[in-house]
Amino acid sequence: MNNWDWSAVADFMPRFWDGLLLTLQVLVLGSLLSFTLGLVWAIGFRAPTRFVRWPVNVITEFIRNTPLLVQLFFFFFVLPEWGVQFSGLTTGTIAIGLHYSTYTAQVYRAGIDAVPPGQWEAATALSLPAGRTWMAVILPQAIRRIVPALGNYVISMLKDTPLLAGISVLEMLQQSRLESAATFQYTEPLTVVGIAFILIAYPASLLMRALERRLVR
Repeated sequence: MNNWDWSAVADFMPRFWDGLLLTLQVLVLGSLLSFTLGLVWAIGFRAPTRFVRWPVNVITEFIRNTPLLVQLFFFFFVLPEWGVQFSGLTTGTIAIGLHYSTYTAQVYRAGIDAVPPGQWEAATALSLPAGRTWMAVILPQAIRRIVPALGNYVISMLKDTPLLAGISVLEMLQQSRLESAATFQYTEPLTVVGIAFILIAYPASLLMRALERRLVR
């Protein structure tokens, strides 16, 4: 690689580490938000009244069928006109967590639906309150089945973090673009960022496969 410049890689590393830490921050917080809110949506799907089920279905379908980038722009550029304003990092974390919560909700719903009906009947026969039925009987069985699928969405969130560059969040890709604009060297920064995504995503994928094999035993 006659055009490869190791000094350009060294110069880019301070920016890269800043971008990597920010990317991981968005990934972790966004994942926690998507898992938590996704569970709320999933329980809402099974609410006993349609006045809860219907709004939950409408909201989740609307979010799931709207591009993440459109949602990012809406939160970052439109909400401030209504007096609601967050930093780019907070906006990106909320948007990516909210967007993926609609996907994790479907995963939760599949796991809940897979719990044998006898488990619900047994909880009813024991007169367990609804909260205890969910926490002690249904969710432990459902989550055991869906952990690998939730992990796949974490990887998808990682690959979508470069979209945050659209609202000036200095994640890895945006840092590489700034470095390239300053030095006119594009190969090295973009290659480093691409390798970083692989080094994060591939081991995570292997971990999910191992976890899946362990859980299905």
